[in-house]
Amino acid sequence: MIRIAMTGGDGLVGSKIVEILKADENFNLTLILEQQMDITSRDNVFNTLKDLNFDLFLHLAAYTNVDKAEIEKEKAWKINVEGTRNVFDAVNFMNKNFVYISTDFVFDGKKQNSPFFEDSKPNPISHYGLTKYEGERIIKGKGTIIRISYPYRTNFNNKTDIVRNIRSLLEQGKQLTMITDSLIVPTFIDDIAYALNKLFRKKFNQKPDLNFNPEIFHLVGSQAISPYDFGNIIAKAFGLDESLIKPTTYEEYFKTNAKRPQFSDIKSRSNNFYKMGGFEETISKIKNNFK
Repeated sequence: MIRIAMTGGDGLVGSKIVEILKADENFNLTLILEQQMDITSRDNVFNTLKDLNFDLFLHLAAYTNVDKAEIEKEKAWKINVEGTRNVFDAVNFMNKNFVYISTDFVFDGKKQNSPFFEDSKPNPISHYGLTKYEGERIIKGKGTIIRISYPYRTNFNNKTDIVRNIRSLLEQGKQLTMITDSLIVPTFIDDIAYALNKLFRKKFNQKPDLNFNPEIFHLVGSQAISPYDFGNIIAKAFGLDESLIKPTTYEEYFKTNAKRPQFSDIKSRSNNFYKMGGFEETISKIKNNFK
């Protein structure tokens, strides 16, 4: 049995990971919620973790609002960089395994640099991306980094995601402007959770596969598409009005928004253990489960 302690277990991605791991007798899970541990307080982190019994620490707690991070730079840095450093140092002091959830936003998204694999050079263009990259730098060589991209799921009451947000706006008859000259990789959160299940059993069990030793994994969908096509696929899947989606360019759209990587075509060479679905294929299978 693998004993896991984790932060962020009540979030959009984390709560699904909790659901999948708790259903598997190979794992024993301890959730550390925000009200139980302030990751920005080094003393609080060390005092909270010292009495916990775990083999692996999964760190998901993060500041994730990309636009607000450009305004609340200090807050984003304190949570994503200083908070990660505090948790990692405590876990490392205890000589336990550390897994850090990161993002495709650590890359610049320049077309000449794409696609982006695990060994591609990070070069973030937003403050959010910078804070997540700094978090990676803290643990690089001493832990495992998991990068994910544009996560979505069928049901979560506490926070919307990109698919359910677009669906909701279209249902309200609102016009959307979406980019044609850009690429994103939407990723079904269930796939992320099941992939982590397999990864943990392969890498961190009592008899780990010693030939399996990458330290960075991209757990992302298998289909890179433009945001404009992404919106149209959603509209078509749910029988909504595709004419509400209007095309625009990357430069025009990001005149007033925090920039995202333009060609976020993120792929994996390390993930040879779980098949991640493409967006168009996945949405057609799960559309009736959305709430």
